Amino acid sequence: MKGQESVKRALEIAAAGGHNVLLIGPPGTGKSMLAKRLFTILPPLTLEEALETTKVHSIAGLLPPGQALVTRRPFRTPHHTASDAGLLGGNINPTPGEISLAHHGVLFLDELPEFKRSVLETMRQPLEEGRVTISRAAGTMTFPSEFMLVAAMNPSPDGKMPHESRSSPREIQNYLGRISGPLLDRIDLHIEVPTVKFREISGEKNGEPSAQVRERVIAARKRQHLRFADRPKISCNARMGSRELKAHCAIDGATVDLLKFAMADLNLSARAYDRILKVARTIADLAGSENIIGDHVSEAIQYRSLDRRLWT
Repeated sequence: MKGQESVKRALEIAAAGGHNVLLIGPPGTGKSMLAKRLFTILPPLTLEEALETTKVHSIAGLLPPGQALVTRRPFRTPHHTASDAGLLGGNINPTPGEISLAHHGVLFLDELPEFKRSVLETMRQPLEEGRVTISRAAGTMTFPSEFMLVAAMNPSPDGKMPHESRSSPREIQNYLGRISGPLLDRIDLHIEVPTVKFREISGEKNGEPSAQVRERVIAARKRQHLRFADRPKISCNARMGSRELKAHCAIDGATVDLLKFAMADLNLSARAYDRILKVARTIADLAGSENIIGDHVSEAIQYRSLDRRLWT
């Protein structure tokens, strides 16, 4: 894909660390195309991940005839009219929903503000815990839901950036307010997708092949597997808990001051602080660095600033 180098860099970071992503930009900038190409740079499933994914798809009756094992990471794209039962799972006998069918893969929500707010809010706990429990009269079932959330949306009701939109500030605020702050805090990278310039479209230079990006992603994931060898339930940086953050995301005094200033200036939450450190750890892994330095944290901060600049 030509152009959008900064967005492709952010998606590489997301794939390397298993981070959630929100793409914000006008129609026609390639948000959906970029999201649907993400699976081409994701690392292959491990045997354990493949077995877990196969079990979920087998329960849902979605295994193709003659296929005994799911070998590719799932990529699920539910429509914005999906109900909470369709997303989380349900029916009389509890069955997996979209978030469980995306286990160890990607759940892509296009036109995010068009989803019912009540439906989006039901994802908060599964995003945090990596599992969803469904209780019905027939019984209670717990399904795994460790997925990458990739969402795309317009910045305003008419699709234009706020400074170009004909919508009133109140209309823009109401549109963006369909997505709650707690849900935004659970999305690690908020990326502005600008309009592609003519010289990038018409130029002869092609984008970097997915295979090259995937090699860097796989190398970063290998570092994470070694780091969490004694914690098999942690598959990537995005799944780190407070203990792992303290052990593997130490930063020096100057970087602490940088992060402190950003937290105050951008009015970020405590959850956003943890997300910044996780993303910085992934950026360091892509760079082959054992330590997190100021440049890694600075890049991670810029992926959090967009939501506060647009939403306030």
